[in-house]
Amino acid sequence: MTRPVVASIDLLALRQNLQIVRRAAPGSRLWAVVKANAYGHGVARVWSALSAADGFALLNLEEAILLREQGWKGPILLLEGFFHADELAVLDQYRLTTSVHSNWQIKALQQAKLRAPLDIYLKVNSGMNRLGFMPERVHTVWQQLRAISNVGEMTLMSHFAEAENPQGIVEPMRRIEQAAEGLDCPRSLANSAATLWHPEAHFDWVRPGIVLYGASPSGQWQDIANTGLKPVMTLRSEIIGVQNLRPGEAIGYGGLYRTTRSSGSASSPAAMPMAIRGWRRAARRCWWMAYAPPPLDAYRWICWRSI
Repeated sequence: MTRPVVASIDLLALRQNLQIVRRAAPGSRLWAVVKANAYGHGVARVWSALSAADGFALLNLEEAILLREQGWKGPILLLEGFFHADELAVLDQYRLTTSVHSNWQIKALQQAKLRAPLDIYLKVNSGMNRLGFMPERVHTVWQQLRAISNVGEMTLMSHFAEAENPQGIVEPMRRIEQAAEGLDCPRSLANSAATLWHPEAHFDWVRPGIVLYGASPSGQWQDIANTGLKPVMTLRSEIIGVQNLRPGEAIGYGGLYRTTRSSGSASSPAAMPMAIRGWRRAARRCWWMAYAPPPLDAYRWICWRSI
């Protein structure tokens, strides 16, 4: 029998979310980020609902090829770039834009035999400290890339670590300005949070991701409650078991939650830890949450977990 768990995707909500996010950055072009299989929504299922975007940004080469095979002819950006030099032939074949964040990628571009130049996003490490060149190296790297015949148009990119905070991009922007001094180039800096809350970071291209799917980049749904953004995915399941518990009883692995009063726990076969807070229609991640006393119709929380 089929496991009683259903994820529903609302493509109309996705289209509307794209329109709302675009209005937040009206002077910029927009990359719709569909990394991690469109945040679990399925690239093949949802890309057409995002086709009003100016381009798609993702991580996996396989998903980029899928978009081309599905008929998308616009720009596609590989956010982490290519992982091996021999992948450049595939980027050339499918006309993909690649980020460049490491010295070995520059060498690979120098040595590659391509049919036509590839557009490049040069990544600046502005404080995330994962990928990218330090600001003081950017001018040198820019000139190296500019001298390579395999390199087409170049854009400066970075990624903010704390854009959900009001002052979270102040220091990163200072570093980016240091890196970009004297360079006449397009920029792509704004992730979901910066697209919503930091217009000073919009520049030429914004890169909204999780917000397109109706989730707050801060993790707090209240932060987007008045924007009109709607959740794209709805997860439905069934309660398959109920336990009536006395005060002091533990629930789940490690006894992470212990009741303080007579309580009830309900289990669902959903394959991820999830809590649904019914009266606010909001979801948040959890392992186990507190429950109201029986009867079942008085429950405030239902915790879903794999069993």
